[in-house]
This record gives sequence, structure tokens and C-alpha cells, in this order.
Amino acid sequence: MKIFAESATSFIASRPDAVSRRVAWSGFEAAGLPQVSDEVWRYAPLGDLELDRFAVADHPLKGEDSNFAKELCRRAGMVVRVTDGFCVDNSSPIDGVTVDVDESSTSLSGDILSTHYENDTFSLLNAALSPATTVIRIAAGTIVEKPIVVLNVTNGSSSFPRTHIELGRGANATVVEYFEGGTNALVVPLSEYQIGENAGLQLITYQRLAPSAWHVARTTGFLGRDARLRQAVIGMGGHYNRSRNDAQMLGLGSENELRTTFLGSGSQVHDFRTHQLHVAGRSHSTLLSKGAVADDSRSVYTGLIEIEKGAKRTDARQTNHNLLLSPTAHADSVPNLDIKENDVMCAHASSVGPLDELQRWYIESRGVSRDDAERLMIQGFFNEMLVALPLELAELVEADVTSVLASVRIVTP
Repeated sequence: MKIFAESATSFIASRPDAVSRRVAWSGFEAAGLPQVSDEVWRYAPLGDLELDRFAVADHPLKGEDSNFAKELCRRAGMVVRVTDGFCVDNSSPIDGVTVDVDESSTSLSGDILSTHYENDTFSLLNAALSPATTVIRIAAGTIVEKPIVVLNVTNGSSSFPRTHIELGRGANATVVEYFEGGTNALVVPLSEYQIGENAGLQLITYQRLAPSAWHVARTTGFLGRDARLRQAVIGMGGHYNRSRNDAQMLGLGSENELRTTFLGSGSQVHDFRTHQLHVAGRSHSTLLSKGAVADDSRSVYTGLIEIEKGAKRTDARQTNHNLLLSPTAHADSVPNLDIKENDVMCAHASSVGPLDELQRWYIESRGVSRDDAERLMIQGFFNEMLVALPLELAELVEADVTSVLASVRIVTP
């Protein structure tokens, strides 16, 4: 990995916080790229990943926004632009909302990033190579009416965006993190969300990178007392799309709702990992993961609900459903529970299978063609995920998902 390492070393040396970056880079070098022998990576096509195909950018490259991005920004109340990991526009037209570019190497957990993510190879790469942290702060009591869009575009061969969103007590906002571009690129986002007492964040992450991109993302929410995080993660692009979404319920009565969805085609791999950690009592988490795989694509879902001792009256549930649209597509589902407290409610469920033949027959019996019946069923399968989006975005995202679905070849019994 000589080319990648040389560009990374040069980039780190040019930054004002080079010392902390070198610590993270040393951690990455010591760990190396993960191997398929590692349980958490055994489904990943790591044999296809050659780091020397990528170089670390020292400045953002110019490019044209897609029509989808333009329309998304038109519907937003505020847009934060991040290109190749660099925040290029951090102006805020909304009272109570500020956007800063922070050179700090500290996680919202309070730890240094290289310490907090010491067991995560790609997060260490972000800690070393992200230009800076884009920090969006929403002041206590502020109610943001229209969505804030964080437009992440990758024009170069690699991108390491890092975003922190902080909500003060009683604040409420909707944030959309949208990713596009990334042709033959490595995109490694790292996002953290700190939600204060009685605050609410509705967060939509929409990944629409090029089919040749490698996307390895990680998000973590830290929830205070009575805080609410409603999170939707939609993955459409990428050759390999890995998304790890964690939430830590640290305050009494905190609540996390996470919905993840994807549509795989060609030889794509969609790899979703979730970890809901309940530390405080009377906390809630609801996870619903639904996706479809066609052609030779595959999906992986691995979820963990962890309930610590003392988190009494916790209610935690996870559900994963997968549609197989081709006999050569494959889906793996691995839900897990780790419960250290007796006075809790906890459940999990998963399913993998093709479209229901009886439902298809019923639709066809009403005069609908087989192809149209199948696409209606798939749209209905995704509808549960899309209706949870804000009205400003639901129509736009649904139309985009429908356009992707139109190009997917369905092979059913």
C-alpha cells in the first residue's frame, strides 16, 4: 500500500494536529486491514480492496451536483456542503444553529478518537485522515422547522468526512446526510450525535454512491435523559456498502428508533451492523431492517441489543426481513441479545425468502401483469421504511428508489 501510505503520511504532516493523527495512523498500521477470518468481516469481499488504488486528497475537487442533490437542497432549510471530506460551506441562515470546522481529535464520548475507536480499523483511518470535523450545534430550545442537509460529495479517489451533531436541551431538528459521487473511490464517513435532555433528532442517511465505490461508515448516537433519536439509513450505491449504526441510551427514558434499508443488484454487498446499548433504565430501542437483493448481490445483517445491569424496565426489539429477487442472491441475518438485567422486555425476529406467491397470484387475479405485480409487492415492502421519512423528503426518496427498482432484474419462481 505504498501509494496510499505516502499520500496519507504527506497529508498528516501538513495538518496542525499532526501529532494526534499520527497516533491514529500508527493504530491503523499496527492493526492492518481486517481479514475475512475476523468474524465481523467474514462476509466482506476484502480480496477486492487494494488501498493503492486510492490517494488521500489534500484539497477538495470541483464537481457538479446531481439533479437529485439539487432538488434535495432546494427543499432544505439549510445546506452544509462537504466535498472530499472538506467542509466547503458552513454558513447558517437559521437562528440557534451554528456550523463550525473543528480540528479537535476528540469524540463526543469524551475520549480521543484514536482511543474510542482503537478496535475499528476504518474509524482509525478517519481519525487520521479526515480534514476536520464538521460540527453542527443546535442550541437549547431551538426547533428547526425544515431539514438541514449535509451534502457529502466525493470527487476524488478517497474521502474521510467526519460529522458531529449536538442538540441542546429541548432542541428538535431533522438532519439529512446525503452521499453521492465516489466513482472508484474509498469513502469512510464517521458521524456522532449528542442528543441532550428531552431533545429530538430525526436523522436520515441516504447513501447513493457510484456502483464502484467502497463505503465503510460508522455512526454513534449518545442519548441523554428523555432524548429521542429517530434514524433512517438507506443504502443504494457502492460495490461494498458497510454501515455500522450504534446508539447508547445513557439517560433515563431515552429512546432510539432505527430503520435500515437497502436494494442490492449486480455483485453488490450490503453489510449492516447495529448495536443498541442500554445503560439507563426505562429506555427504549426499536430496530427494523428491511432490504432486497437481486442478481448476484448479497446482504448481511448483524444486530446486537446489549442491556447493562441496572437498566430496569428497558424495552428493546429488533426485526430483520430480507427479500431474495434472484436464485443467486443471498442474505444472512444474525440478530443477537446480551441481557444483564432481569426486569426488561426484549425480542428479535428475522426472515429471508422470495416474494410471496399467494400475494402475487392475488394481485395478478385483479388484472395486473406478473412484472407489475412483482414491482408493486417490492414497493410495498419498502413502503414501511419510506413513510417514516419527513414529508419534504419522502416523495423525493421514493421516486429515486422506484427508479433504481425499475433497472433491477427480478427472477422469481
